[in-house]
Amino acid sequence: MTTIYLVRHGQASFGTSNYDELSAHGETQATVLGQYFKTILKEQPYVVAGTMQRHLQTAEGALKACFPETTIHRNPAWNEFNHQQVFAQYEPRFKQPELLKADVAKEENPRAYLAKIFAGAVQRWTDGEYHHEYDESWPHFKHRVETALQSLCDELAQSKPRYAVVFTSGGVISVAAGKILQLDAAHTFALNWAIANTSLTTLRLVGNEPQLLSLNEHHFIKAVNPDLLTWI
Repeated sequence: MTTIYLVRHGQASFGTSNYDELSAHGETQATVLGQYFKTILKEQPYVVAGTMQRHLQTAEGALKACFPETTIHRNPAWNEFNHQQVFAQYEPRFKQPELLKADVAKEENPRAYLAKIFAGAVQRWTDGEYHHEYDESWPHFKHRVETALQSLCDELAQSKPRYAVVFTSGGVISVAAGKILQLDAAHTFALNWAIANTSLTTLRLVGNEPQLLSLNEHHFIKAVNPDLLTWI
């Protein structure tokens, strides 16, 4: 029976012109993840990653610490939605990521403020009235992720590896979990906000159907250093 680990990428570069790059913190998180994989995976996994830089950097950093010879199968179907566009369509000022970062930094509770902005932006994106204003609408993103998940499950049901690891993003993981749990958009993205960097969401493959075993495991990060735990 195959166990699938969905990994959210390490901390990226929030509020910069290139979000799609791991911070120094994110690189450390990837190493810690790889060290944890070395203790729990008894053989080399089948590895898939989205094609975003932060996905590949996390995959490479983690695998270097456990299975350095593993091939990374790249698949853009596991890429995140364009969160910067989703923010900008909600508030045009946020077309400049540094302005969002500056607003967040001024708040007494930065994470709560960003959660409020994120919720409003996602609500607009998932509202059917505005689908035409986005490069990738919510229905298209949802369909892409659900198709990617089922295609992977079909592939693994044939090849039957003991483990598979997918390096991706929080929105993708939320949609995958939401599909299994039959959640609506609002509850799906409530999950998204809680998913920590380099956390694990674990699925078990029964036939070619995924079952959710765990969501957002990040105890292994806290055990090394609680200050490494991030969500942004």
